[in-house]
Amino acid sequence: MRRPSTVVLLVAVLLGAVTQPAQARPVAGCPMFPANNYWHADVSDLPVHPRSADWARSIGLDDGLKADFGAGLWDGYRIGIPNNVVTNATPTYRVGFTWPDESNPGPYPIPARPRIEGGGDHHLLTVNRDDCRLRELYAVRRPNGRWRAGSGAIWNLRSNALRPSGWTSADAAGLPILPGLVRWNEVAAGEIDHAIRFTAPATRDRYIWPARHQAGDADPDLPPMGAWFRLKASVDISGYSGPLRVILEALQTHGMILADNGSPWYLSGTPDPHWDNDLLNSLGDHFTGRDFEAVDTTSLLVDPDSGAVAP
Repeated sequence: MRRPSTVVLLVAVLLGAVTQPAQARPVAGCPMFPANNYWHADVSDLPVHPRSADWARSIGLDDGLKADFGAGLWDGYRIGIPNNVVTNATPTYRVGFTWPDESNPGPYPIPARPRIEGGGDHHLLTVNRDDCRLRELYAVRRPNGRWRAGSGAIWNLRSNALRPSGWTSADAAGLPILPGLVRWNEVAAGEIDHAIRFTAPATRDRYIWPARHQAGDADPDLPPMGAWFRLKASVDISGYSGPLRVILEALQTHGMILADNGSPWYLSGTPDPHWDNDLLNSLGDHFTGRDFEAVDTTSLLVDPDSGAVAP
């Protein structure tokens, strides 16, 4: 067998470095899904979706971009969606669900004092550092000492498997929440290597890949769950630096995925005392729905039941 020359090997290594997607920044030592998962896809060169104008208009062309996370407290809760790191030694519980037919039965590891999202959704997210399972609960409560939730979902963070078609999760789109959150540690490192979760006031009564569930209306001008938007390449972000620049670069490269009904153009993230709330709030002063466009992700699809994307 002829061995390749040193030059050939060097070219192969360089090409591999260019074509292989960057590994996701881990949480508790666990990947946020494989590097070829849709969350990490580069959508900067994808074509504009033919319904882009209608979808953006329905969300709000003049509504400002909002970072729905920050430092400090709001109504007694941290601002954003927190996550909890657990282990195999963390106590587990059977959770009663409002929608058991579309929920994973568990059990679910829940720390003694779990960090739970405030507001109406009350999400409870856990990552098990021992088995790299992500477990997410929606509308968590504990009446009479028994854990209950609206719905619950479990993912293997090393797998590209999606939820069964038509199933919800802890999110209306049937998607995991944690991998789409803006986290301080990745912003501090200078790169968000994934799409960002966002909300819209109203959605269509259908969903598109990678979403698995809908919670909307029949209006054809509304965006479906799973609609993928990006900050237009024509929007000049050269004058921004620090955390804002990192977030804006991610919105141009990886975009944001519609995952739930809520306020227009609200980006989801984790609470952290390092956030500068005034700086985050300034996003809405400079960027509105007019600066975004929906992209056609058809070319990314490999299998409708898989989160893996085409190279």
